[in-house]
Amino acid sequence: MKTIMQTLKEIKNSISDNNLLEKLNLLEKDFRKLRTKTGLKGLVKRKKLRKIIKEVEYEEELEKLQIELIKLQNWVYENKKRVMIIFEGRDAAGKGGAIKRFTEHLNPRKYRVVALPKPTEVEAGQFYFQRYFNHLPNPGEIVFFDRSWYNRAIVEPVFNFCTEEQYDKFMKEVPEMEHALLDDGIILIKFWFSISKETQKRRFKERMTNPLKQWKLSPIDKKAQDLWDKITYYKEEMFSKTHTSYSPWIIVNSNNKKPARLESIKYVLSLLNYEGKNEAQIPLHPDPDIVQKYHRGSLQVD
Repeated sequence: MKTIMQTLKEIKNSISDNNLLEKLNLLEKDFRKLRTKTGLKGLVKRKKLRKIIKEVEYEEELEKLQIELIKLQNWVYENKKRVMIIFEGRDAAGKGGAIKRFTEHLNPRKYRVVALPKPTEVEAGQFYFQRYFNHLPNPGEIVFFDRSWYNRAIVEPVFNFCTEEQYDKFMKEVPEMEHALLDDGIILIKFWFSISKETQKRRFKERMTNPLKQWKLSPIDKKAQDLWDKITYYKEEMFSKTHTSYSPWIIVNSNNKKPARLESIKYVLSLLNYEGKNEAQIPLHPDPDIVQKYHRGSLQVD
């Protein structure tokens, strides 16, 4: 009994029309995607064909980018570089999911993910940046910050966790502090994952109904929708005072999580000249409609 692929091959061999042949080539390519692990899973779940193919294409692109991330990590390690990547954004913006795809196949001995809890009583009395400085990258290491010292720029003033004086002091100090880190050789990348109010509401609803995601909900998350405008105000203040030529904010449109993950990885890869970059099997230039440096006129979905 002939398989679909064999039948397609026979039909192609008998056709001279180039346009029709091109369409059959695309059809054959799609059928090959259905034979992958992701494709077969989609068929079992009876998903729409186009959706299955898009999922397979996403997995293929992600795998190629993750291969490049391994090359990057090796370059960082061998050259004693120190890389710090900050992920900020509203609740449910997809920061954790993006970090997971960045780190999925990296050597765990050569990177760390830092997601600090509420400061202890001792930490609350220390120099504000001190507990973050304890987690700065060592030579040969990449550190991913799932939220950072920028809690004081937005979360703390919105929820009255800091005084106005503490907030003002932080906003004056942070550009100078980041300049000092860069002068010391740390490579600093700051992402802001941007989502619309409607997207956040939908993701919160999914978390509430999905028992595997309920742990992600916190009392602060539940107030995020009501405080949307207040958060927007402090977000814009943060951008205007902490976006600099040497430490820019990179805005990622994350209303669609998968492109946001792919394009943020591309941004990091495009920024650093690691060994083997020229042999990449995939373009490394991020889509400017998804990833762009902040400027006052930049489009932000939040």
